[in-house]
Amino acid sequence: MAQYIPALEYFSGGKLPLVCTMYASSECYFGVNLKPLCDPADVSFTLLPNMGYFEFIPLGDNGTLVLNTDEEDEVPSHRLVDLVHVRLGCYYELVITTFAGLYRYRIGDVLQVTGFYNCAPQFRFICRRNVVLSIDNDKTNEEDLHKSITAAKKLLEPYGALLVEYTSYADTLSVPGHYVLYWEIRHHPSAVNNLVIEIDSDVLQECCISVEEQLDYVYRRCRTYDKSVGPLEIRVVKSGTFESLMDLFISQGGSINQYKTPRCIRSGAALKLLNSNVKASFFSPRDPTWIP
Repeated sequence: MAQYIPALEYFSGGKLPLVCTMYASSECYFGVNLKPLCDPADVSFTLLPNMGYFEFIPLGDNGTLVLNTDEEDEVPSHRLVDLVHVRLGCYYELVITTFAGLYRYRIGDVLQVTGFYNCAPQFRFICRRNVVLSIDNDKTNEEDLHKSITAAKKLLEPYGALLVEYTSYADTLSVPGHYVLYWEIRHHPSAVNNLVIEIDSDVLQECCISVEEQLDYVYRRCRTYDKSVGPLEIRVVKSGTFESLMDLFISQGGSINQYKTPRCIRSGAALKLLNSNVKASFFSPRDPTWIP
C-alpha cells in the first residue's frame, strides 16, 4: 500500500499517523511492528519465534543484494541461516517451518536486517522474488509477462509489424496504479506494394486488453472487481530506444557481454530515457474478463 502514502499525507495534512502493524501471510504470522507510529518508510518487523521456525537464505554478501538462488532451486541445509545468526544490513529470503506442516517452505520475500530489539532481529521488507510487476495483491513475474505479450503481439502481424523489444514499469504515482509496457515496433513494407501499413490505434488498444486477459486471476480481479489496478498502458517508443537503453546501462558499469534488456525498469534514469522517446500511448479500452 506504499503507493498511497503521498496521497494520504497530502489529504491528511500530515496530521494523521499512517500505521503498519504486522507482517503476515496466508501460511504464517511472522512478526509485528513495535513502533507502529513510525514513518512508513522506516517500518521494520520483529519476527515472533513462537509463530514458527524461521530460517533464511543469504542473498549476497556485506549488505549487497544478489538474487543468486533461483526460486526453483533446492537450497542445501548448510546454506540456511537461523534467526539468531542473521547479520545487520544483510539480505535474506525467508524460509519457514510451521505448526500446520509446512517444512522449509520458501515464502519468496526478500528481507533486510535493520536492527535488533533486545536479541530479536528486525527486518525491513524489500521485495518479492521473481516479481516483475506488482501494484496491489497482484504479482506478475517475468514468465507470465512474456507469455501475455507473446499472445498480444500476434495482433500486429497482419500489419507487417514486429515487436522488437519491450520492458515494463509499475506506475504507482497514479491512483490506482497501473502496468506500463514500453514497446519498440518495427514496420515491414508489404510484399505486395512495398507500402508500410499503419497500425490503427484500436489495434494497440486491443493489444493492451489482450495482455491483461492473459494475466492471472488475481490481477484480473484487482482490475475488474477491486478496481485497485488501473487499465494497462502501452507506450510505443521510437526506433533505437532500446539500443540507447543498453548504452545507458553499460555506461553505468554493466557488462556488454552479459547485458539483457531488463523486463522491469526501476532506474529513474532509464525511465527518463524511455519516456523521452515515447511516440504514442494507448490504454485498455475495457476491463479484462473475471469470473468470481
